[in-house]
Amino acid sequence: MKIKPIQISLFILFVLGALFGLMFLSQKGGVQKKQTQDDGFSYEGVSLKYPSYTTFLGLDKDSSLRRQDILKVTEIVTPLEIETKENTNDVAEVQQIKQLPDFSKIDTTQLVRIRYPDSNQNFANELRTKLSSRSCRILHYGDSQIEGDRITAYLRNRLQHMYGGSGPGFIPLMPVYRQISAIVEPSEQWQRYAFFDPTKKKFSHKKYGAFMSVSRFTDYQKTLPDSTAIDSLPIIKASVVIGKSKKTYAKFRRFTNIGLHYGNSNFPIKISVYNNGDLIQQDSLIADGKYHQYKIRTSITPTDLKIELEGKVSADFYGLTLDGGSRVQIDNIAMRGASGTIFTRSNATTYSRMVRQLKPKIVIMQYGGNTMPYLKDSTDVDNYANRIKNQVNWIRRRAKKASFIFIGPTDMCLPVNGKMETYPLLPYLNEKLMNTCLDNNVAYWSMYNAMGGKGSMELWVDEKLTAKDYMHFTWKGTKIISELFFTALYLDLKEPDNNDEA
Repeated sequence: MKIKPIQISLFILFVLGALFGLMFLSQKGGVQKKQTQDDGFSYEGVSLKYPSYTTFLGLDKDSSLRRQDILKVTEIVTPLEIETKENTNDVAEVQQIKQLPDFSKIDTTQLVRIRYPDSNQNFANELRTKLSSRSCRILHYGDSQIEGDRITAYLRNRLQHMYGGSGPGFIPLMPVYRQISAIVEPSEQWQRYAFFDPTKKKFSHKKYGAFMSVSRFTDYQKTLPDSTAIDSLPIIKASVVIGKSKKTYAKFRRFTNIGLHYGNSNFPIKISVYNNGDLIQQDSLIADGKYHQYKIRTSITPTDLKIELEGKVSADFYGLTLDGGSRVQIDNIAMRGASGTIFTRSNATTYSRMVRQLKPKIVIMQYGGNTMPYLKDSTDVDNYANRIKNQVNWIRRRAKKASFIFIGPTDMCLPVNGKMETYPLLPYLNEKLMNTCLDNNVAYWSMYNAMGGKGSMELWVDEKLTAKDYMHFTWKGTKIISELFFTALYLDLKEPDNNDEA
């Protein structure tokens, strides 16, 4: 039988009509997910996603933000450009950097401010006093949002120009992500063990220090070798080369105080330090198993500083600190995939020894995003906020004089009926974290609100301010969100009636 074109057309129309008719039977939110409901059918545990006619025809009114709203947020502040050149114009560039926010051009009523505990009305004054002191180290803990010195570098540059200080602070001996703050080139023997890395077996002693990660030039062994086994082991030589980066802020290209932080050293390790090929220091690391800092001093910033280590069994090296010697130093301590709940499980003695050496006066914690996809209900949110409180209190007992600031998560999206929508529990998570922090003498800044709140992430992606993973800021977006935080902080740090100069 010959099928006519009209018959084919009618058949297609019939099928399309049947599919459209099913949309009127599809239940709105009929398919239950962890935090959301998609349109579709569910019967005895079997679910089928299928759009309802209101979703398909776009009849559901979208009350989310508009592009103009996000542009308005991003135009509140003007981020600084990075100085990447070293030439005769550096002085002029530095003068430009010193220019602080011009509040005659900023609508501060649109700026999301830092919330301070009602129980501590003097919180902002305490921050100002600490930042103005001879030495103020800041530990900036966070998840992958700050990886590669993002956000931290911008804030460090701003505060070092306000209060003095130079150098990029903490750098791991074996960087696993791209960063521009300094040149660090490890030899091939190094291995990295991070407490927050689920792919690595955890050390039984849990001595990860204040930076929560360790680098070693020999494999970690749970049981130390005896004297017979030591005699049979070869001597391993490992090194790391340090230099200033030409791709970073000018302030970070000046450091003369270099600290090599190590612990769990139980066997002889020789250390030799070379600057431009010349031996400037040679010692043996302390082999008592405890935390120590080996100090290296140079008259000018080294362009080719080589630290060479020789031993049969590696110590645990917590990392390097590259400092200018005084004023503001900020350590970027990024933990990919972490939710900020691992501190209480680390070795308290090693952490305590290390923070006594570092003497942090301010601790910034930036978490929440990685836990969002796993929260099922408000009880999970409450439990997470309580865990964050316990982490803060654990650190506070060891860094007794530190002030704490918590930066909440960004807006986050997941697909619902083919559209990217904010996680339903995210507004409650943001509110719960804020209240928990304020109740426990911790200042809170809502990055979620600063971005524009519910639905803002999709628009930040559209404006190429965040990546298409709907999670991480682009370089342009990083500068904007960092300047929004800094400006909010500066409003509280500036002296009364001093809007123009630091």
